[in-house]
Amino acid sequence: MHKELQAALPELTLIQDAALRDKVLNVWVEALTIGGFSVREMVEMPFSPALADTTSMTYLGHIRAVTQMCVGMADVVLKSYGARVPVDRDVLIAGSLLADVGKLVEYEKRADGSLRKGHRGEMLRHPFTGTALAFKHDLPYDVMHIIAVHSREGDFVNRSREAIIYHHAANADFDLAR
Repeated sequence: MHKELQAALPELTLIQDAALRDKVLNVWVEALTIGGFSVREMVEMPFSPALADTTSMTYLGHIRAVTQMCVGMADVVLKSYGARVPVDRDVLIAGSLLADVGKLVEYEKRADGSLRKGHRGEMLRHPFTGTALAFKHDLPYDVMHIIAVHSREGDFVNRSREAIIYHHAANADFDLAR
């Protein structure tokens, strides 16, 4: 499954720290296992079951696009401000790749193959389950912070620089693609 995931998420190679990259990959493996999804199903799934009829945005397409946007934004910040506004690229990329990993736990497959928000998703939205998986796999708190605060759950906390970049990139991608 690791090789399939690496092929589906080539942005993993942008993480310079090999140990962090492996932890990110392990979170993906566990989320797929808990959710009962294959890598192929993940590649084909819509971004949101509720929006499946109104957008062609895919789950993996969103993750990859937002990660690439985050890298681009980080490059601009570095070029524009240098060390005055530091951005940890590895933390940003790991958080970008994992922000929506909890959706694999949140969603469940119906008998006809379609998706819906399952009981787990009704009880805990994906920022919570994604953060829990990241915690279990010993990811840095800075990465968990991005996962935890990327959605409306983070509207009442101070986001880190990396979380601010992710939040705006994800919202821009969502607004543009729907």
